[in-house]
Amino acid sequence: MNKQNKIVVGISIGDLNGIGSEVVLKTLQDPRILDFFTPVIFASLEIMNFFKAHYHLECNLFGIDKLEAINHKKINVFNTWKESVTINFGSENPKIGSYAIKSLSASVAALKNNKIDVLVTAPINKSNIQSEDFNYPGHTDFLNLELEGESLMLMINDSLRVGLLTDHVAVKDISKRITKELIEKKIRTIKDSLIKDFGIRKPKIAVLGINPHNGDHGVIGSEDDTVLRPVLKNLFDEGILVYGPYAADSFFGTGNYENFDAIIASYHDQGLVPFKTLSFGKGVNYTAGLNKVRTSPDHGTAFDIAGKNIADNASFKAAVFNAIDIFKQREEHETLSNNPLKTSTHKKPFYKKKQ
Repeated sequence: MNKQNKIVVGISIGDLNGIGSEVVLKTLQDPRILDFFTPVIFASLEIMNFFKAHYHLECNLFGIDKLEAINHKKINVFNTWKESVTINFGSENPKIGSYAIKSLSASVAALKNNKIDVLVTAPINKSNIQSEDFNYPGHTDFLNLELEGESLMLMINDSLRVGLLTDHVAVKDISKRITKELIEKKIRTIKDSLIKDFGIRKPKIAVLGINPHNGDHGVIGSEDDTVLRPVLKNLFDEGILVYGPYAADSFFGTGNYENFDAIIASYHDQGLVPFKTLSFGKGVNYTAGLNKVRTSPDHGTAFDIAGKNIADNASFKAAVFNAIDIFKQREEHETLSNNPLKTSTHKKPFYKKKQ
């Protein structure tokens, strides 16, 4: 954290042809935001001024060429490139994808070097970012290699947390990826995150089955009985409050998810479909398990509405304030761990959504 005791929030701008710039600037246009944190957008002042004018927003943007020049009273724009960029809203363009990667790479480097405290990433297009230099299916895989720790995609809102055993993996490859080692690693990661990042001392974790109806005792598949159950038993016997497997088709509809601090789904759509159904536009994607804090909104580039000034920034705003809250909680956890007799001062979350 900087000397003024304000958290520095780095923001990668994402796909310039999408809604990223709109939700970023709409989140930052309230001048009161600067009372709580210092934003640093990784893009260029020229392109951000273009977006500011296009969306008719009032933002006090401040261009910098060095991160040491951050102004804590303004919205900083770190000039990640100098050249002009042509915007064609809603268009998938590899050239635009390259600017998304320039922004992401520069912001991650700043995060690693403690120039920013947390990172919030605007949406990218997974297709147009692919190149010889960048060959990852998304943010999570890139961050897992760049930062320390073992990443886990964790979708969060005020009352629901859903993690994944496998994330951006083709359906045909899912069962081969889910090994006993992977299951144990992911459960330990989410347990540690719930303790360190969310202040839950003894978290309860539910795990969803791999096959429909948990395989129906081998009729629809044996992985739940031969791979998943033994790991859950061993971890439970160790003292970790992990339960399951639960049949995914009825778990959310019955409200059973409300009995747990987090749910682990076996694959992407098993977890994200119910999560987004229950909280779309208000949820946050948090990359748990790493030594640095990164969040993002729960939506994509939304090319179909890009440039129309109708995008809702609620999820991006939630991503910003959840990143700040997690950062503060980590600091407190470290303080209490080093001095366990010290009383907690973290009374409530930094940011609470309106009911």
